[in-house]
Amino acid sequence: MNETGKRRGRLAVLSVAHLFNDWYMNFIQTLLPFFVLAGMGVSRGAFLVSAFTTTSSLLQPIFGYLADRRGQRWIVYVGTVWMALLLGLLGVTTSYARLLALALLAGLGTAAFHPQAAAMVGTLAGARKGWHLAVFAAAGNVGWALTPLIVVPVVTAQGLGITPLFILPGVLAAMLLWVAAPRVAAATSATAEPFLPALRSVWCELLKIVLVVSLRSLAYFGLIAFLPLHMQARGINLTQSGRLLFLMLLSGAVGGMLGGSLSDRFGRKVVTIVSLALSTPLFLWFFHSSGPLSVALLCLAGAALLASFSVTVALAQELISRNAAIASGLTLGFGIGMGGLGVGLVGMFIERAGVDAAVSLLAWCPLAAGLLALLLRPRAASANAAA
Repeated sequence: MNETGKRRGRLAVLSVAHLFNDWYMNFIQTLLPFFVLAGMGVSRGAFLVSAFTTTSSLLQPIFGYLADRRGQRWIVYVGTVWMALLLGLLGVTTSYARLLALALLAGLGTAAFHPQAAAMVGTLAGARKGWHLAVFAAAGNVGWALTPLIVVPVVTAQGLGITPLFILPGVLAAMLLWVAAPRVAAATSATAEPFLPALRSVWCELLKIVLVVSLRSLAYFGLIAFLPLHMQARGINLTQSGRLLFLMLLSGAVGGMLGGSLSDRFGRKVVTIVSLALSTPLFLWFFHSSGPLSVALLCLAGAALLASFSVTVALAQELISRNAAIASGLTLGFGIGMGGLGVGLVGMFIERAGVDAAVSLLAWCPLAAGLLALLLRPRAASANAAA
């Protein structure tokens, strides 16, 4: 096999592994309605999501720093199986304190995986970084989409005690990475420069990117967690709502690939602003529609929401190109984590104002993110658009 074929194979391995990894990142959100039905308060369930997000996302920049310095290949497969083992125990754990501990510890696994894997993709991608990062991100979004489609019918039929069965996909993904993960991280670490000096000239721009990602992520995590409860109030059962979430997230994966490709041609900033601005009216229209129109609107809203997913990663990597893993950790991790932490607060808001008010509020977050993206420097937004 020639070098191009090997490179494509390695990119494919990372994308498939990302699908498995992100399948677990939607696990707690998918189980949330079942925890609520079992007697857990909405806010307590929502804080399980926030607990997982605290470690899975906010610690990614630290793992990114280690990846840039040391290039530890084993991190990607050990992190994956660690997360799978701990999340698989959620359904058979009765103590809320233990559930919180499992959620916190499980997050370390995906925090380790994402910066290293995204940096590997960035190194292998060549000139079409926007496209290859979009494929990588889309694979993860497909994993998110598959979680409710698979987990909801199984848990509905068998109960929460079946969750240890869901450890198996993580074991399979870890074995795949152990055998075939690319050995490219050392090249990244060899060219890495000290992070703080690199950050001084770009910190303001990087902060704007992180804030954009945070607002988008608050909408993303919040709607995934609470749309099933909103749909229940509209007479839609958990199995049907799981299918609708699957369609929304699958559309998001397609939107992410399209957004990444368009950003290579038209620039990162334009794609980020337009897609996020479109997402809010589509979600609001969905809330006030029914039938096939509502399904179409939900799919379009999901595609618009995630069209900028890989674009923001590319923006950060282009700002600090010699610290690609840290850049990935800040956008895939810290930015997403700040949004995810807000889910617990939204759960508290639901107990006071109701789920309908909460999902309507969440729908306005993408528009706020799009307006903030207007402040991005054009140079940073389109640095590699012609690459």
